[in-house]
Amino acid sequence: MDVSKNFLYSRIAGIDEVGRGPLAGPVVACAIVIPDNLTCELIKDSKLLTPHARVRAYEYLKEHALSYGIGIVDEQTIDRINIRNATMRAMEQALSMLEHEVEVVLIDGNMRIKTELRQETIVGGDRLCPSIAAASIVAKVYRDFIMERYDSSYPEYGFAKHKGYGTREHMAAIRKYGPCPLHRRSFLKKLFKKEREGM
Repeated sequence: MDVSKNFLYSRIAGIDEVGRGPLAGPVVACAIVIPDNLTCELIKDSKLLTPHARVRAYEYLKEHALSYGIGIVDEQTIDRINIRNATMRAMEQALSMLEHEVEVVLIDGNMRIKTELRQETIVGGDRLCPSIAAASIVAKVYRDFIMERYDSSYPEYGFAKHKGYGTREHMAAIRKYGPCPLHRRSFLKKLFKKEREGM
């Protein structure tokens, strides 16, 4: 089902973000405008695609999207303003970078942002709206590329594998080496507090 057809607008931007949950690295958002007649079986919720398929879809969207913008908020800012505000900032940055005029913004989830445009939040939007699905793909692949580059600077943490999420391997590396500059201190503080309380 394409819920974007419920809106009487021809110029729609989809917005999604990735990276709210990881212990390290930035939160990344994408705003994207795709043609109404875009047909590609790979344009679906990024979580339903394999890593290889996501990259293929990302390359396809870079070529066929009318416009897209990327917003990035780093881990230091996340610690300073909290992850919710950082996510909103990343989405607002991404929207501001669009070069194509839009009438309405469709945002995955229930988080509204600061914009004069009409906006609609859609829970599960990455499975219901092609433009949000496209945004989820671009944001996911873009952030994965960032974390893979970070892996060369901090190979002991395994960022290329887990992309900063709190896997068992990642947690073991943090305990062994301590946090690096890419880690979100506010997240680690909460996480290790829960571990201590559970002991």
